[in-house]
Amino acid sequence: MSLQNHTNFNSNTRNIGGPGKLIVFEGGEGSGKTTQLRRSHTWLLHTPFGQQLLQTQKISQILVTREPGGTDLGCEIRQILLHSSTQQPIHPHTELLLYAADRAQHVEAVLRPALAEGALILCDRFTDSTVAYQGYGRGLDLTLIHQLNQIATNGLVPDLTLWLNVDPQLGLTRANHRGNADRMEQNSLDFHHQVQQGFATLAKQHPNRIIEIDASRSEDEVFATIQKVLEEKITRWFA
Repeated sequence: MSLQNHTNFNSNTRNIGGPGKLIVFEGGEGSGKTTQLRRSHTWLLHTPFGQQLLQTQKISQILVTREPGGTDLGCEIRQILLHSSTQQPIHPHTELLLYAADRAQHVEAVLRPALAEGALILCDRFTDSTVAYQGYGRGLDLTLIHQLNQIATNGLVPDLTLWLNVDPQLGLTRANHRGNADRMEQNSLDFHHQVQQGFATLAKQHPNRIIEIDASRSEDEVFATIQKVLEEKITRWFA
Protein backbone atom coordinates (compact mmCIF):
# COMPACT_ATOMS: atom_id res chain seq x y z
CA MET A 1 0.00 0.00 0.00
CA SER A 2 1.30 3.43 -0.84
CA LEU A 3 2.05 5.97 1.83
CA GLN A 4 1.99 9.68 1.28
CA ASN A 5 3.36 12.36 3.54
CA HIS A 6 1.10 15.30 2.77
CA THR A 7 3.70 17.65 4.17
CA ASN A 8 6.11 17.01 1.33
CA PHE A 9 3.62 15.38 -1.05
CA ASN A 10 5.88 12.34 -1.48
CA SER A 11 3.74 9.51 -2.81
CA ASN A 12 6.56 7.07 -3.56
CA THR A 13 6.95 5.55 -0.08
CA ARG A 14 5.55 2.04 0.34
CA ASN A 15 3.44 0.81 3.23
CA ILE A 16 4.97 -2.34 4.69
CA GLY A 17 1.89 -2.95 6.81
CA GLY A 18 0.01 -5.18 4.38
CA PRO A 19 0.04 -6.84 0.96
CA GLY A 20 -3.38 -5.63 -0.21
CA LYS A 21 -4.16 -3.01 -2.84
CA LEU A 22 -6.48 -0.01 -2.74
CA ILE A 23 -8.21 1.16 -5.92
CA VAL A 24 -10.31 4.32 -5.68
CA PHE A 25 -13.00 5.51 -8.08
CA GLU A 26 -13.26 9.31 -8.15
CA GLY A 27 -15.29 11.81 -10.13
CA GLY A 28 -17.82 14.60 -10.09
CA GLU A 29 -21.57 14.25 -9.85
CA GLY A 30 -23.05 12.07 -12.58
CA SER A 31 -19.68 10.71 -13.68
CA GLY A 32 -20.89 7.14 -13.27
CA LYS A 33 -18.12 6.17 -10.86
CA THR A 34 -20.39 4.16 -8.55
CA THR A 35 -21.87 2.25 -11.47
CA GLN A 36 -18.42 1.52 -12.85
CA LEU A 37 -17.15 0.40 -9.45
CA ARG A 38 -20.03 -2.06 -9.17
CA ARG A 39 -19.42 -3.36 -12.68
CA SER A 40 -15.73 -3.76 -11.90
CA HIS A 41 -16.57 -5.69 -8.75
CA THR A 42 -18.91 -8.02 -10.62
CA TRP A 43 -16.34 -8.55 -13.37
CA LEU A 44 -13.59 -9.40 -10.88
CA LEU A 45 -15.82 -11.81 -8.95
CA HIS A 46 -17.31 -13.69 -11.87
CA THR A 47 -14.61 -13.90 -14.55
CA PRO A 48 -11.53 -16.16 -14.69
CA PHE A 49 -9.25 -13.14 -14.25
CA GLY A 50 -10.55 -12.26 -10.81
CA GLN A 51 -11.34 -15.82 -9.75
CA GLN A 52 -7.74 -16.85 -10.37
CA LEU A 53 -6.51 -14.12 -8.04
CA LEU A 54 -8.70 -15.56 -5.29
CA GLN A 55 -8.03 -19.23 -6.05
CA THR A 56 -4.26 -18.73 -6.05
CA GLN A 57 -4.58 -16.68 -2.84
CA LYS A 58 -2.86 -13.68 -4.35
CA ILE A 59 -5.67 -11.69 -2.75
CA SER A 60 -7.79 -12.60 0.26
CA GLN A 61 -11.01 -10.98 -0.92
CA ILE A 62 -12.44 -8.30 -3.20
CA LEU A 63 -13.94 -5.64 -0.95
CA VAL A 64 -16.25 -2.79 -1.97
CA THR A 65 -16.52 0.25 0.29
CA ARG A 66 -17.21 3.97 0.11
CA GLU A 67 -16.67 7.40 1.63
CA PRO A 68 -18.56 8.72 3.36
CA GLY A 69 -20.39 5.73 4.78
CA GLY A 70 -17.93 2.83 4.84
CA THR A 71 -18.61 2.09 8.52
CA ASP A 72 -21.65 2.17 10.80
CA LEU A 73 -20.52 5.51 12.17
CA GLY A 74 -19.75 6.66 8.64
CA CYS A 75 -23.31 5.92 7.54
CA GLU A 76 -24.58 8.31 10.18
CA ILE A 77 -22.07 10.95 9.10
CA ARG A 78 -23.08 10.41 5.47
CA GLN A 79 -26.70 11.10 6.35
CA ILE A 80 -25.70 14.40 7.96
CA LEU A 81 -23.45 15.42 5.08
CA LEU A 82 -25.66 14.53 2.13
CA HIS A 83 -29.24 14.20 3.34
CA SER A 84 -29.59 16.27 6.51
CA SER A 85 -33.09 17.64 7.09
CA THR A 86 -31.84 20.61 9.10
CA GLN A 87 -32.62 24.03 7.70
CA GLN A 88 -29.38 25.44 9.05
CA PRO A 89 -26.59 25.34 6.41
CA ILE A 90 -23.54 23.22 7.20
CA HIS A 91 -20.49 25.49 7.46
CA PRO A 92 -17.67 24.50 5.03
CA HIS A 93 -15.26 23.84 7.91
CA THR A 94 -17.86 21.66 9.63
CA GLU A 95 -18.32 19.77 6.38
CA LEU A 96 -14.56 19.28 6.04
CA LEU A 97 -14.20 17.97 9.58
CA LEU A 98 -17.11 15.57 9.18
CA TYR A 99 -15.51 14.08 6.07
CA ALA A 100 -12.22 13.77 7.97
CA ALA A 101 -13.96 12.03 10.87
CA ASP A 102 -15.63 9.58 8.51
CA ARG A 103 -12.28 8.88 6.83
CA ALA A 104 -10.36 8.33 10.07
CA GLN A 105 -12.89 5.73 11.21
CA HIS A 106 -12.99 4.10 7.77
CA VAL A 107 -9.21 3.81 7.46
CA GLU A 108 -8.70 2.25 10.89
CA ALA A 109 -11.83 0.08 11.04
CA VAL A 110 -11.99 -1.14 7.43
CA LEU A 111 -9.15 -0.25 5.08
CA ARG A 112 -6.04 -1.03 7.11
CA PRO A 113 -7.30 -4.37 8.50
CA ALA A 114 -8.43 -5.51 5.04
CA LEU A 115 -5.17 -4.44 3.39
CA ALA A 116 -3.19 -6.26 6.07
CA GLU A 117 -5.07 -9.44 5.16
CA GLY A 118 -4.32 -8.98 1.45
CA ALA A 119 -7.64 -7.65 0.18
CA LEU A 120 -8.16 -5.95 -3.16
CA ILE A 121 -10.30 -2.95 -2.22
CA LEU A 122 -12.54 -0.93 -4.53
CA CYS A 123 -13.43 2.33 -2.80
CA ASP A 124 -15.98 4.91 -3.93
CA ARG A 125 -14.20 8.23 -3.15
CA PHE A 126 -11.24 8.96 -0.90
CA THR A 127 -8.91 11.88 -0.12
CA ASP A 128 -8.91 13.38 -3.63
CA SER A 129 -12.62 14.13 -3.33
CA THR A 130 -11.95 16.23 -0.24
CA VAL A 131 -9.28 18.22 -2.05
CA ALA A 132 -11.53 18.72 -5.08
CA TYR A 133 -14.83 19.45 -3.30
CA GLN A 134 -13.81 21.21 -0.12
CA GLY A 135 -10.56 22.69 -1.45
CA TYR A 136 -11.39 23.77 -4.98
CA GLY A 137 -15.19 23.76 -4.71
CA ARG A 138 -15.57 25.41 -1.30
CA GLY A 139 -12.31 27.35 -1.52
CA LEU A 140 -10.89 26.07 1.77
CA ASP A 141 -7.16 26.19 2.45
CA LEU A 142 -5.44 23.32 0.63
CA THR A 143 -2.64 23.03 3.17
CA LEU A 144 -5.21 22.56 5.93
CA ILE A 145 -6.99 19.91 3.88
CA HIS A 146 -3.78 18.00 3.22
CA GLN A 147 -2.97 18.11 6.94
CA LEU A 148 -6.40 16.77 7.86
CA ASN A 149 -6.14 14.06 5.23
CA GLN A 150 -2.77 13.09 6.67
CA ILE A 151 -4.26 12.81 10.15
CA ALA A 152 -7.32 10.89 8.95
CA THR A 153 -5.37 8.42 6.82
CA ASN A 154 -2.11 8.27 8.77
CA GLY A 155 -0.45 8.43 5.36
CA LEU A 156 -2.53 5.86 3.48
CA VAL A 157 -2.75 6.58 -0.26
CA PRO A 158 -4.40 4.53 -3.04
CA ASP A 159 -2.33 2.29 -5.26
CA LEU A 160 -4.53 3.40 -8.16
CA THR A 161 -7.12 6.13 -8.62
CA LEU A 162 -9.52 6.11 -11.56
CA TRP A 163 -10.81 9.63 -12.17
CA LEU A 164 -14.00 9.51 -14.23
CA ASN A 165 -14.01 12.92 -15.87
CA VAL A 166 -17.23 14.30 -17.31
CA ASP A 167 -18.35 17.82 -18.19
CA PRO A 168 -20.21 19.13 -15.11
CA GLN A 169 -23.27 20.13 -17.12
CA LEU A 170 -23.61 16.62 -18.54
CA GLY A 171 -22.90 15.09 -15.16
CA LEU A 172 -25.56 17.15 -13.40
CA THR A 173 -28.08 16.30 -16.12
CA ARG A 174 -27.41 12.63 -15.51
CA ALA A 175 -27.63 13.10 -11.73
CA ASN A 176 -30.92 14.99 -12.02
CA HIS A 177 -32.43 12.08 -13.92
CA ARG A 178 -31.89 9.93 -10.82
CA GLY A 179 -33.97 12.35 -8.72
CA ASN A 180 -33.59 13.09 -5.00
CA ALA A 181 -30.53 15.31 -5.43
CA ASP A 182 -28.21 15.32 -2.42
CA ARG A 183 -26.50 18.40 -0.94
CA MET A 184 -23.51 18.20 -3.27
CA GLU A 185 -25.59 17.85 -6.40
CA GLN A 186 -27.57 20.95 -5.41
CA ASN A 187 -24.50 23.20 -5.59
CA SER A 188 -24.08 25.69 -8.46
CA LEU A 189 -22.65 24.75 -11.85
CA ASP A 190 -19.65 26.97 -11.10
CA PHE A 191 -18.98 24.94 -7.95
CA HIS A 192 -18.90 21.74 -10.00
CA HIS A 193 -16.55 23.30 -12.55
CA GLN A 194 -14.20 24.16 -9.69
CA VAL A 195 -14.42 20.58 -8.45
CA GLN A 196 -13.52 19.32 -11.92
CA GLN A 197 -10.53 21.67 -11.96
CA GLY A 198 -9.46 20.25 -8.62
CA PHE A 199 -9.46 16.70 -9.94
CA ALA A 200 -7.60 17.84 -13.07
CA THR A 201 -4.91 19.50 -10.97
CA LEU A 202 -4.51 16.39 -8.83
CA ALA A 203 -4.21 14.22 -11.94
CA LYS A 204 -1.35 16.40 -13.19
CA GLN A 205 0.36 16.28 -9.80
CA HIS A 206 0.09 12.50 -9.45
CA PRO A 207 0.24 11.00 -12.97
CA ASN A 208 1.57 7.65 -11.73
CA ARG A 209 -1.40 7.14 -9.43
CA ILE A 210 -4.34 8.90 -11.08
CA ILE A 211 -5.63 7.76 -14.47
CA GLU A 212 -8.19 9.93 -16.22
CA ILE A 213 -11.12 8.12 -17.81
CA ASP A 214 -13.36 9.90 -20.33
CA ALA A 215 -16.74 9.40 -18.66
CA SER A 216 -18.73 11.28 -21.30
CA ARG A 217 -19.02 8.06 -23.34
CA SER A 218 -21.52 5.25 -22.95
CA GLU A 219 -21.43 3.08 -19.85
CA ASP A 220 -20.11 0.11 -21.83
CA GLU A 221 -17.36 2.15 -23.48
CA VAL A 222 -16.23 3.54 -20.14
CA PHE A 223 -16.20 0.09 -18.57
CA ALA A 224 -14.15 -1.35 -21.43
CA THR A 225 -11.47 1.26 -20.73
CA ILE A 226 -11.56 0.63 -16.99
CA GLN A 227 -11.37 -3.12 -17.49
CA LYS A 228 -8.25 -2.71 -19.62
CA VAL A 229 -6.60 -0.49 -17.00
CA LEU A 230 -7.47 -2.86 -14.16
CA GLU A 231 -6.19 -5.91 -16.03
CA GLU A 232 -2.89 -4.18 -16.71
CA LYS A 233 -2.39 -2.83 -13.19
CA ILE A 234 -3.52 -5.93 -11.30
CA THR A 235 -1.46 -8.23 -13.50
CA ARG A 236 1.61 -6.11 -12.81
CA TRP A 237 0.96 -6.07 -9.06
CA PHE A 238 0.44 -9.81 -8.66
CA ALA A 239 2.61 -11.27 -11.43
